[in-house]
Amino acid sequence: MKKSIVVILAIVAVIAIIFLWYKGVYNSLVQADEQVSAQWGNVENQYQRRADLVPNLVATVKGYAEHEQSTLQGVVEARAKATSVNIDPTHLNEQTMAQFQQAQGELSSALSRLLVSVEAYPDLKANQNFLDLQAQLEGTENRIATERTRFNEVAQTYNTLVRKFPNNIIAAISNFAQKPYFKAEAGAEKAPEVKF
Repeated sequence: MKKSIVVILAIVAVIAIIFLWYKGVYNSLVQADEQVSAQWGNVENQYQRRADLVPNLVATVKGYAEHEQSTLQGVVEARAKATSVNIDPTHLNEQTMAQFQQAQGELSSALSRLLVSVEAYPDLKANQNFLDLQAQLEGTENRIATERTRFNEVAQTYNTLVRKFPNNIIAAISNFAQKPYFKAEAGAEKAPEVKF
């Protein structure tokens, strides 16, 4: 009789320990996943800030550069495409991240072309409204870079937690998948060529 009570108590103790361990790992995974989602929101917020600046920048340039319509139209179209790509942070994967980065990269390229075309308009370059918008855009680009870096750091912490043994067992059972990272744009490894 005493042996059966000891065996039952041992089984209950083992089950309790396994439950507490599972609960602790699961809660750590949930917390890390929420940090990734929150940081993704910060990234999207900065991209939205940039998208919100674009109409003002286009309107300012439009008043000075009538024959730059194709460049301006390209910026407007790229902005529309970039703001239409929305990703639920719970469904982040390599494909959705690449789609998001491509749309944002197209907007960056269009903005670069616009700012290069502005060089031909000295009155526009001296316009205070344009200078303010350009400074805000530059600051936003820096914020985007910072938030992308922070996202990669949070994703790395999460991915490490998901991949560690024995956490990987609970992650697999509970459908916690690894999160993708922001990657450098294609061609970013090459320095720009400067010609005089």
